[in-house]
This record gives sequence, structure tokens and C-alpha cells, in this order.
Amino acid sequence: MSLDVRTVTASEYPDWLRAVQNGFLTAGGPSEDDVADRLVGTDLSRVQGVFDAGRCVATFRSFVQELTVVGGATVAADAISGVTVAPTHRRRGLLRRMMATDLAAAKERGEPVASLIAAEYPIYGRFGFGPAAWAAEWEISVHRAGLDPRRSGQPAGGGRIEMVDGADIRKIGPEVHAALAARQPGVVTRGERWWRRSTGVTPRSEHEKWSEPFYVVHRAADGEIDGLMTYSTDDKWGDAKQPLNTATVRDMIALNPAAERALWHYLCSIDWITAVRSGYRAPDALLPLLLPDPRAARMITNSDWLWLRLLDVPRALEARTYGVEASLVLEVRDDAGLAGGRFLLDASTSGARCVPTTRSADLALGVAELATLYLGDESVRRLVDLGRAEEARAGAATTADAVFRTGRRPWCPDVF
Repeated sequence: MSLDVRTVTASEYPDWLRAVQNGFLTAGGPSEDDVADRLVGTDLSRVQGVFDAGRCVATFRSFVQELTVVGGATVAADAISGVTVAPTHRRRGLLRRMMATDLAAAKERGEPVASLIAAEYPIYGRFGFGPAAWAAEWEISVHRAGLDPRRSGQPAGGGRIEMVDGADIRKIGPEVHAALAARQPGVVTRGERWWRRSTGVTPRSEHEKWSEPFYVVHRAADGEIDGLMTYSTDDKWGDAKQPLNTATVRDMIALNPAAERALWHYLCSIDWITAVRSGYRAPDALLPLLLPDPRAARMITNSDWLWLRLLDVPRALEARTYGVEASLVLEVRDDAGLAGGRFLLDASTSGARCVPTTRSADLALGVAELATLYLGDESVRRLVDLGRAEEARAGAATTADAVFRTGRRPWCPDVF
């Protein structure tokens, strides 16, 4: 029987969710409450499934998402999630068919980029995606950090740490996150459902275990909240009844270095906590250097995180700002025929103009490589040395690095 690739109906959605969970090895099935809650925020016209004799064997979903780019503006992104193919139906081109359908629809809707978090590295480069922001995680040995054990964990300078609850975070969080999104390239939308889910209000699948975390905020000397942290702890004791507990950060937003320092120092000052896991941060996060002994923070993860795919090169490049004023002609290759061409980029610190051109190219690269440059995280010179970009004009890579690179690396705090 032929495989049926189509959008999913409401009645098929529970089977589709079950297929997603099977694909991510989290068998158990969605609860009725979980299905109902997810349906409220799901545009079924953007949910695809592959059905074999009525059974869902492959899944794909997208939704609109706002992505912060360099300079603080946002672009509409075709956010892709829930991509699975059953092990019984691999190597049949099912993902390629669903991806082609989705990207064509996103381009037609006018979304200049597509975004995703890749579960596996080799998959999405075939479709023009490139890693645009990386993530790192540290584990802190509290005893080695060099902090004064006599301190209470309250910050200096008139600020203070306050413990709050989930209801407070649902009120405070969106405003703090919006302030972060206005300045941090790589940040993506958090809707109301995100805040409900991260504070235990939203129903969950049967395999998901919810444990209430701890919530704190940092209030600056003027009374404004400029940071928040959600963390959980385990319950581990040594043979001699000494505490060996680890605190794991689930979410942390700091709008300035003072708030960031205060939140990390607070977490490292809690009695019984001997280790802290930071959760995923930007690879150039301030964290290690906020400790008297930075070697107490050991990097345990450094990996690709947010992947992007450009669908409209001029609109995407015009949305961000650049490090210097310069003109570059980019020859962009796109095997899918969605975003390729030759473009003149007139870049400046306040914006850019990007238009098709017949002028000779300065730099030639694939659409995936351009995606890795988009948020300022990658080096053009590295791409040239790797053979993933060609310098058609001598010195073009140096110019392009000055144009695209940023002083701090992009960071996406969320998985989707």
C-alpha cells in the first residue's frame, strides 16, 4: 500500500503525538488532557504526517516564531519541530517530502528564515540548514569556587535575591524575557503556554515527570527585577552523612552582569549544594569568570544548538545590523532553488540594503554556510579554510568577517 503524506486532522492528532513520542523513544502515549492542551496552540494546517494503512509512521510540524537578530530586530521564522520517521520506514524520502512541502509554504507565507533544534547533526545540512548558535553547559564545584562561605548569598550594591513561586514567574517572566529578546541575537518567542508548562500548570504526557522547582528573582537597587532563575535539586548524601547535592538550572535570564553575578553567587551559597549545573548557556557566557576561581566551572557540553535556513536572502540580511560599513557581493548556492542567487549587500552599523545583482561575486558560499554567519557566530575565514566558502576576490573573507561577526556570541535559551 502506498504511503499517504498529508496534513493531520484533529482526530488523527493523538496518533500523530504517539508517533512523535515513539520517534524520540518516549513511549507511553499522550494523556487526553495533554492532547487537548496541545491542540489549542497547534495550527493543524502546518502539521504533517505520513500514514501507512492508517497508522502514523512519520511526523513533522512547524509554527511561526519570532527570532531576534543582530541589532535587536526580529524576523518571522518557520520553526520546525516534532520531526520523526519510524525505524520501519526509514530511507524512503519521507522527511525530504515533508521538508520540501513545509519550506515552500513558509517561503510563500513570507517567512524569511526557518529554524530548528537538531537532535542529530548530519540530518539538516542536506536541506540548507546551518548551525547558527551553539550552547554550552558548565558544572561548578562549589567548594572550589572561592566564594566566601560566610556570605548569605545576598548581592552587594543594594540589590537583593527574592524567592518567589510559579505564579509570580508567570507574571514576571514574560517582561524579563522580552527585555532579553530586545538585545540578545538568537532568542526566540516564548508564548503563554511556555510559561504555563515551565511552571507546572500545563498537563503533560504520561512519561513526563513534573517536580516543582525553586524560583528566585534578582531585584536591582532601584526595585526593578532584572533577573530570574528556576532550578531544581537532587537529594544525595555521602556515607558519613555529609550533603552532596547538585542544583540544576532549568532557566536563567539576567539582563546585566550584576544580576548574573548575583544569581550565580546565590546558587553557589545554598547550604548542602556542593555542585551546580548551569543548564545551556552561550559558549562565551560570563559564568566561569564570575567566580573567584574560574577553574571550578568545568565545561561539560559545547555543541551546536539553533539551526537556521534562509528562505529570503535580501529580507533576512536587511533585518540585522553589521559591524562596519562595507559592500559585498555574495554568490549564494541553494540546491533546493528557494533562496539562491547573487546579491549585493550594502551593510552598515544601522542596517543594510540587499538586492539581486549581476556584479562579480566577492564571496561564494552555500545557503547553509550563510545561515551559520547570519547571527554573527561563525568566521568566514574558517569557512574558506574548510572549503565551505570561496573567496572570489582577495581580501573578501576579511571584509566579510568584519561585517558579520559580533562582539558576543548569539544564544538561544530554549528548545522547541
